[in-house]
Amino acid sequence: MRAWQVGRHGEPADALELVEADPPAPAPGQLRVAVRAAALGLPDALMCRGAYPLTPTLPFTPGQEVAGVVLDSGGTRFAAGTRVMGVTHFVDGVGGFAEETIIDAANAFSVPDGMSDADAATFRIGYPTAWIALVRRGHVVEGDDLLVLGAAGGSGAAAIQVGASLGARVIAVAAGAAKCAYCETLGAEIVIDRREVDVSVAVRELTDGRGVDVVFDPVGADAGGEAVGLLARGGRFLAVGFAAGRWPTIDVARLVGRNASALGVYVGAYSRLEHETDHASMLALVETGRLRTCVTTTVGFEAIPAALTVLARGEVIGKTVAVL
Repeated sequence: MRAWQVGRHGEPADALELVEADPPAPAPGQLRVAVRAAALGLPDALMCRGAYPLTPTLPFTPGQEVAGVVLDSGGTRFAAGTRVMGVTHFVDGVGGFAEETIIDAANAFSVPDGMSDADAATFRIGYPTAWIALVRRGHVVEGDDLLVLGAAGGSGAAAIQVGASLGARVIAVAAGAAKCAYCETLGAEIVIDRREVDVSVAVRELTDGRGVDVVFDPVGADAGGEAVGLLARGGRFLAVGFAAGRWPTIDVARLVGRNASALGVYVGAYSRLEHETDHASMLALVETGRLRTCVTTTVGFEAIPAALTVLARGEVIGKTVAVL
């Protein structure tokens, strides 16, 4: 099979090499899947650089988010021929940027009729992250002011939609007119272009100085640290990721003064049953149109290094998916 392999760390275009590899062999409880679509994410670029905390041992094939067809059920309930979506765990160093991969049955979900492979490939990281952050950790309720940083990215775009479905007033932060326009199409009530205005000043004006009830932060670094100061009394800061390269430095005094909380968001901490419950709730919103695809770009298998390079530069709006 063909696979994009990282033999040495570097920028995606330099680190990725197209190789012929043996198909992966599933252990009991694992699925061997023919990849139909693989979503590209910032962690994939960071893995190429060797800068992601969960970077596999060299050599490896990146790609966390996939959708495809089961070839070998591994003794699980997923019969051969079943369409599945899921997250890879780099069994034998093989992720999703290959013609075949392995998905643990615990991380696989059937693809509903009517959902495309591309849409399915983007569903099992961004949406569960947003759902767990806003529903299970942030306890967002109708009428809350929700500030979403990095709102034009994968998890940010999902957070806009999930927040709006919960009845929150979504204030999205993005960079540039095109990304801001995209956030509006997803349901953000207010969009702040961080290139044009000071986010802190804008949020205080929008909330009459009260601050926001919840901050969804997949960006980290200075942007996240500054957003802590925008929390209202009893507010919740949700630490989701560090797209800017590092976690934010949080001023605890700001939390204490507002009886506010800083909460970590780790999707992997939840059980299969909890994920199934959340998955069903999200698919119900998909059926009613309240959650929709964040796929904005599709590329061929051969274009993965170039597309991942663009993503690593922060130039992508929504999700890019490689379709095989």
